[in-house]
Amino acid sequence: MKSLDADKKANKTSEAAPAVAEKAAEKIDFSNVKIEPLFEETVDFDTFSKSDFRAVKVKECVAVPKSKKLLQFTLDDGTGTDRTILSGIHAFYEPEELVGKTLIAITNLPPRAMMGIESCGMLLSAVNNLKDSEDEELHLLMVDDHIPAGAKLY
Repeated sequence: MKSLDADKKANKTSEAAPAVAEKAAEKIDFSNVKIEPLFEETVDFDTFSKSDFRAVKVKECVAVPKSKKLLQFTLDDGTGTDRTILSGIHAFYEPEELVGKTLIAITNLPPRAMMGIESCGMLLSAVNNLKDSEDEELHLLMVDDHIPAGAKLY
């Protein structure tokens, strides 16, 4: 005799199996990645604490006209006023794939004009090379979408 919830259990098991298979397929081999050495110079805590790291939500992202590298981000930084940050990452990302993502930015850098547009901050990314290649890989730091815009990182 079959229990009333046997079909539900079977469905959950069959749904979970592909998810587990996908995670196994996503395993990445980092053995061929070249990592830059750590800085030997230390930074005191007071200096470090002056950097304001915040979670930001990408509201809009467009390629900067006449630039091969720059993307212009319109970001929600939790203040109620949009923040513009430019980043030279177009070789690694298409603008439309970043809309809606939650990223990490340093928000208290002085504004800097690039291609006539004022950039107010810097997005954080991880950069590395493969051991036998000069090609650089760049990955924006993306965090859980449950983290609200403006959340401070410590």
